Amino acid sequence: MNTHRWMSIQFFCFFITWGIFLPYWTGWMVHTKGISVPEASLIMSCGLVARGLSTLVAFPSLSGKFSSKALLCGAGIGTLIAILFYIPSSSFTSLLVVTLVFHFFYPVLMPTLDSAAGLLVQSNQLRHYGKSRQWGSIGFILAGMILSIFTGMFGDQVILWAFLIGIVVFVCLGFMRAPDILAAKPPVDQVQQGGVLKLFRIKHFGLVLIIVILLQAAHASYYNYGYLYLQEIHVPQYLIGAIINIAVVAEIILFSIADRKLGKYSTGTLLTIAALGSSLRWILVFAFPNVVVFSIAQTLHACSFAMGHYAFMKYLIRNIPPAQIPKAQGVYSALALSWSTAVFTIFGGYLYEIEPRYAFIGMIGCTIPAMILALVYRKLEHYFSPESSEKRMPI
Repeated sequence: MNTHRWMSIQFFCFFITWGIFLPYWTGWMVHTKGISVPEASLIMSCGLVARGLSTLVAFPSLSGKFSSKALLCGAGIGTLIAILFYIPSSSFTSLLVVTLVFHFFYPVLMPTLDSAAGLLVQSNQLRHYGKSRQWGSIGFILAGMILSIFTGMFGDQVILWAFLIGIVVFVCLGFMRAPDILAAKPPVDQVQQGGVLKLFRIKHFGLVLIIVILLQAAHASYYNYGYLYLQEIHVPQYLIGAIINIAVVAEIILFSIADRKLGKYSTGTLLTIAALGSSLRWILVFAFPNVVVFSIAQTLHACSFAMGHYAFMKYLIRNIPPAQIPKAQGVYSALALSWSTAVFTIFGGYLYEIEPRYAFIGMIGCTIPAMILALVYRKLEHYFSPESSEKRMPI
C-alpha cells in the first residue's frame, strides 16, 4: 500500500475514536453514569496523569523494543479490552479504576502515530506530514457529525457504543501491511541512544517544549467542558456536534495548506501566531457568551491547536535524531497533552463551578506566557540561524 495512504488511514481511524472521546467523554460520565462535574473532572485528571506516565515511561521504552506496527496493534487491543469494563462500571471508584487502565493503553496510540509519521518524513517515504495528518482531522469531524445525530435521537448512552465500534475498526485495520521501516524491529543499539534527559541537550528543545506545554494546556477547559458549556448556553443538542466540528474544519484547512504555505516561516513565528490566536479565542468565548461568537471563536482552533502542533512537529523533524523521536513524542504527549492538561482541567473545573465562562478566560494564564516565550524563541532562532551567523562573522 502507498505510504501516504497507509498513514492517512491510520490517522483517520484513530481520530474517529478521538473525536468521540475528547469532546464527549466527560459529558457521558456526567449524564449516563450520574456522577457530578467535579467528580468527572477528577476522574479525567487522574486519567491524564496515568496517560502522562504511559507516554513518558512505557511508550519510549516499548518503542525501543517493538516496531511501530506492533505498538499500534498492542495498544489498540489493550484499549478495546479496557473500554469493555466501562459497561458495568457505575460508581465513582469503579469509573476511576477503569479510566486509569484505559489511559495506560489508549493515549499511546497518538505518539506512536506521530512518531511513525516523523520517521517516514525523515526517511523520505512520506513527503508531507500535514497532508496525512489532515485525514485525522477529517475523521474527528466525521465522528462528531454522526455522533451528534445519534445522541440527539437516543441520548448520551450511545457515546460508549460509538467509541467501542470505532476502536474495533481501528484494531482490525491495524493488521494491514505497514511500510517496512515501521514493521521492522528497532536496531539493538537504538536503546543505547541515551535517556530522556539527553533531549534537553538539543538546542532550544526545553524552550520549545515549555511553549507547546502551555499552548496545549490552554485547551483543558474546552476539551472537558465545551460540550457542557454549549448545553449551558442552550444550544440545541443536534447543533452541538456541528459547532464542535467547526474547530476541526479549521484544523483540516490548516493541515492541508501547512506544508505549502507555512514552510517558509520559522518555528518561533508559528508558535507566536498560535499563542496569539489561542489568547483571542478564549477572550472571545468569555466576553460574548452566545453561540454565534463561540462558533466564530472555534475557527481559531487552527491557531491554538493545529499550528502549535505543526510547529512542534516541524521542530522535531528538523532537529531530533530518528532514534530520539519516540522519546521526544513521549515527553510531548506526557507533559503537553497529559499532565499540563490534567492540572488545568482541575483548575478549569473549579472555575466552571463558579461561573462557566471563567473556565475559558482562565486559560489565558497559559497563552500569554506562551506568547512571550515564543517571541523570545523567535529571536533566538533568528540569532542562531546559519544566515544570521554569516552576517555576524567578521569580514
